[in-house]
Amino acid sequence: MTLPAELLTQSFGALLKHWRSQRGWSQLELACQSEVSQRHISFLESGRSQPSRDMVLHLATQLAVPLRQQNVMLTAAGFAPLYSEHDLSAPELAPMQRAIDFMLHQQEPYPALVLDRYWNLLKANQGALRLMEWLLGDRLRTLGQPLNMMQLMIHPQGLRPYVENWPSMAVSLMQRFQQEAQSEGPHSPPAKLLHELKGDLPDGAMASATVATGGQWPVLPITFVKTDQRLSFFTIISTLGTPRDITLQELRVESLFPADAATTATLQNLGL
Repeated sequence: MTLPAELLTQSFGALLKHWRSQRGWSQLELACQSEVSQRHISFLESGRSQPSRDMVLHLATQLAVPLRQQNVMLTAAGFAPLYSEHDLSAPELAPMQRAIDFMLHQQEPYPALVLDRYWNLLKANQGALRLMEWLLGDRLRTLGQPLNMMQLMIHPQGLRPYVENWPSMAVSLMQRFQQEAQSEGPHSPPAKLLHELKGDLPDGAMASATVATGGQWPVLPITFVKTDQRLSFFTIISTLGTPRDITLQELRVESLFPADAATTATLQNLGL
């Protein structure tokens, strides 16, 4: 199990303060939420007191710390990690993998993707593969594996030329990815990828574009345009409930649905 190097070197108190700050809570607010005295919270953060294993897990749960980082907190406090991390193909995850495959199949002919915490593409249904092949053609086969969907959306040689509302979509995606990367520290793989992605953005792109470009839509659609065809989608993101495995917690299924009748008709006519 690979953990961010800068987090592995931090004390439990520093990690507790980090996560409390991430949530925007004062020591008093954390004390009230966790039913622990503010004095004890202060002592834990300063290192004057050492937590029990149950206290580590209790505070981490109150702060909604991801399972991967809960293991880091346990290690920093002198305890063994609690949560396992299996490959998605592991026998232990077979029932969940069947459920994910069922979701992908049920989404046909509309696109659906399974992504990990780095936005790497783990699985895709035929609808998603047909859409990417239509947009990218033979170039899709030349891209590195695993295919990173964030890079594919942001890079000028990826899907960017085909996204009609790319400025607003890029801002929305980057804001979302930045929030996800913050929890892992400045030297983590997500943070490094975020830095690379910012280098692919045109100067001033983040400042000039606004998420409001989506017009009157209650959600921001993504609209692909190629030649004389225009496809507009909105996305529903699904995650597994009450996961006890790190891999499962970090998986998400992104399902794309037609945002208008014209897209539905075009998908049927093109066989996409």
